[in-house]
Amino acid sequence: MLKQITENPHGTFTTEDYSVFVVMLSISAGIGIYFGFFEGKKNQTTEDYLLGGRKMKIFPIAVSLIASQLSGVSIMSVPAEMYSYGAQYWIIAPTMLFITLIINYIFVPVFYNNQITNCYQYLEDRFSSGVKKFVTFTYVLNIYLILPIFIFIPSLAFAQVTGANVHLINGIVCCVCIFYTLLGGIKAVVWTDVVQGLIMFASCFLVVAIGVLKIGGFSEVLNRAAAGNRLDIFDMTLDASTRQTFWTASIGNIFLWTGYLGLNQSCVQRMVAVPSIRHARAALWIFCVGFIIITSLNCFTGIVIYAKYYDCDPIKVKLVEKADKLLPFFVQDVVGNLKGMPGVFISCVFSAGLSTMSANLNSLAGIIYEDYIRPFKLFKHSDASANLTMKVLIFFSGMYCIVMGLVVEQFGHILQMVVTIASVTQGAVMGIFCLGMLWPWANKHGALWGSATSVIGMSWIIAGAQYYIRTGELSYPPKPTSVESCMDYGFNVTQTEFLPYASDGSEDEFSIYKMSFVWYSTVGTFLVFLVGIPVSYFTGSQDLSKMQAKLISPVVHWLLPREIVKSELQLKLDEHQSENHTIKEWTFTATEDQRRKQLSEPNEHIL
Repeated sequence: MLKQITENPHGTFTTEDYSVFVVMLSISAGIGIYFGFFEGKKNQTTEDYLLGGRKMKIFPIAVSLIASQLSGVSIMSVPAEMYSYGAQYWIIAPTMLFITLIINYIFVPVFYNNQITNCYQYLEDRFSSGVKKFVTFTYVLNIYLILPIFIFIPSLAFAQVTGANVHLINGIVCCVCIFYTLLGGIKAVVWTDVVQGLIMFASCFLVVAIGVLKIGGFSEVLNRAAAGNRLDIFDMTLDASTRQTFWTASIGNIFLWTGYLGLNQSCVQRMVAVPSIRHARAALWIFCVGFIIITSLNCFTGIVIYAKYYDCDPIKVKLVEKADKLLPFFVQDVVGNLKGMPGVFISCVFSAGLSTMSANLNSLAGIIYEDYIRPFKLFKHSDASANLTMKVLIFFSGMYCIVMGLVVEQFGHILQMVVTIASVTQGAVMGIFCLGMLWPWANKHGALWGSATSVIGMSWIIAGAQYYIRTGELSYPPKPTSVESCMDYGFNVTQTEFLPYASDGSEDEFSIYKMSFVWYSTVGTFLVFLVGIPVSYFTGSQDLSKMQAKLISPVVHWLLPREIVKSELQLKLDEHQSENHTIKEWTFTATEDQRRKQLSEPNEHIL
C-alpha cells in the first residue's frame, strides 16, 4: 500500500475553517464600526483620525508595529526562503536589536523635537519644500507598487487550501480592510492590529508545534535539516553576488529595515501617536522583542517544512507550484484533520496582510491629502472635509489594490520581488534622512542631487538585474532537495530527473547587476552620501551658525557650535516650564530629589 505524502488532500476546507475565517473578518469590521460610529464624536479632528489624539497606549502601538511590519509576505515567504536557501535569513532577528537602537537614539528624538506628524515634513524644515516633494513622491510611488502584494499573498494561501478563485477572495478581503480603515482611522487600525497580531502568534506557534510532534520531535527536525545543509547560519562569504550571507543578512538588512521601520510614514505615525518620547522608545523595544520572536518562529517553520518533506520535495512532484505556496500545503497536511486549524492559519496570514494594508492606507491618505490636495485650496479645509477626503483616498487606493492583483499573480519569488521594489527608493530615503540628521553641513542642493542620483542609480541597477534574470545570466539556485522516497508516495520519478540548478556565470567577473538584492538599500544609501556631501560642499555648505540644533540628531550635536545647542535647549526648557502652571508650587515644597525627577521628565519629552 502506498504512503500518502499528505494526510489531508488539497481543497478540504471545512465548515469550521470557514467559520473561523469569517469570525476574524467580522471582528476587524466590528472594530471599524465601533470607532467609526460609537466613538465618532471623539474622531472629529484630523489629528484624531491620523494620530488618535496622540494618546495611544504603548502596548497596542507596539503590537500594531509588529503586526503591520510582519506582513503576509513574511508569514508566507520567510518559511519558503528557509526551505529553499537555508537559515541565513534568521540573522535579521538579532540584528533588530541594533536597528531599534539606531531608530530610538538617532531618528525618534528629531521627530519629537520638531513635533513631526508627517515624517517628510522634516525634509522641508531641514532642506527645502522641493526636497520634501521629491521624496514624498518616491514614497507614494513605492507604496502603490508594493501594497497590492501585501494583500494578494494571503489570497494565494486561501486559494491553495480551498481551491477558491484567488481574485474573488482578494476583492472580498480588500473591501473589509477598506471598510474598517476608512471608518475608524488610526484607532481602528491599531486595535485590529492587536487582534490580528495575537492571531498571528497563536496560529504560527500551534502549526509549528504540531508539525514538530508529527515529524518525531525537535531533535529529529534539526537532524534532518542539518543533513540537508539548511542550518548554515554563519556563511562568511564576501562575494556580493551571493544571495544570502552573514553580511547581507546583518549589514544589508540594517539599512533595509532601519529605513523601512524608522523612516516609513506608517511607522512614524505610530511612534508619534503616543504621549512622549519615553513611550515611543518603550513601544519600539517591545516591538523589537516581538519581532525577534515572530521572525524566529517563521524561520523555524521553514526548517520544519524541510524536515517534513526532506525525502520528497512537493515542488518537484508538482504538488505545489512554487515555494511561496509551501506553507499552506504544509498546514493542510499536518493540521488539516483538526477541524478549524486550517481556518486559524488562513486567519493568521490574512491578519498579517490586513494589518500591513490598513496601516499603509491610513498613512498614504494623510500624505496625499497634506502634500497634494490641501496646498491647492480647492475647498474649505475643515477637519470634516479633510477626513472625508482621506476616506475617499482610502477607498480608491483599496480598489487599486484589488485590480493590481491581476499583475501580482504573475510574480515569481515574492520576498525577492518585495525587497527589490522597495529598494528602488528605500536607499534614497534612508540616505537623505541620515544626511540631514547626521551631517550638519549638508544643504538642499546636496540632498536633492544625492537622493535623485540614488533613485536613478538603483533603478538602473535593478533594471539591469531583472534583464540578467530574464536572460538566465543571473539566478539564485536553491539548495538541493531530494525525491528519493517519492516512489513510496506513488510518484514515478527518479533523483536524476531533478538535478540541482547550476549557477549561471558564477565564476564570471563581478558585475554590479549580479549583486544580491539584499544590498540594494545599502548601495542606495551610500549613493546619497557620495553625491550629497560633495555637492553640498561645492554649492556652499550649510552655515552652522544658522542651523537649528533640533533638526540635527543629538548623537552629533557635538559637531555644532556649543552656543546654538545650549541656547536652543534653554529655549525649549523655558517654553515647557511656561506651560507648567504648577511649577512654582512644587519648586518650594518638593525635596531636591523630587525637583530633579520632575525636571528630568520634561527634558526627556523634549529631547
